[in-house]
Amino acid sequence: MFGAGVQYGKWRQSEEGAVPVVERGVVEGKLEVEDDVSKEQQFIQVHIAGAVERPGVYQLPAGARVNEALKLAGVLPEADPHALNLAAPLSDGQQIIVPRVGEEGKIAQGTAGPGTGRTQGKININTAGPEELDTLPGIGPSLAQRIIEYREQHGPFRTIEDLQNVPGIGSKRWENLKDLITVY
Repeated sequence: MFGAGVQYGKWRQSEEGAVPVVERGVVEGKLEVEDDVSKEQQFIQVHIAGAVERPGVYQLPAGARVNEALKLAGVLPEADPHALNLAAPLSDGQQIIVPRVGEEGKIAQGTAGPGTGRTQGKININTAGPEELDTLPGIGPSLAQRIIEYREQHGPFRTIEDLQNVPGIGSKRWENLKDLITVY
């Protein structure tokens, strides 16, 4: 009986062509909206791809986390969602690529293409993997891992200058990197 309900829900969703929306602060079927904040600012859109049942663009409330997005898209049995930081906050335009077991997952900002951390010849420090970061001067495997851990714990870098907050990036190393990196 439960399986029939799940199938019916999937059928209804495909018939309506609707994109699932998670709403917080719902009271009696109506979304609570603060007077000074427009509805557009309360929601973000993220693209979910990879090892998921329903890849696509999803609308979530501002402040949503990766785990909430994955619940909407449905994770395939061969997926490895724990390769991603499930507690990471999402921002508008992000792409989440859910890996299969043995692959590397990615949470990318909106302007980067899947599978690459390069944008206009520069390395995007928000999307680059350890191999790409390692190609930067003065960045070895351990410092590349620290950069990735920093962005997983603190969210994406807002400016390239934020890279200086990573332990091991001093003023001399920063001078060698600043013209080779981007956050977009």
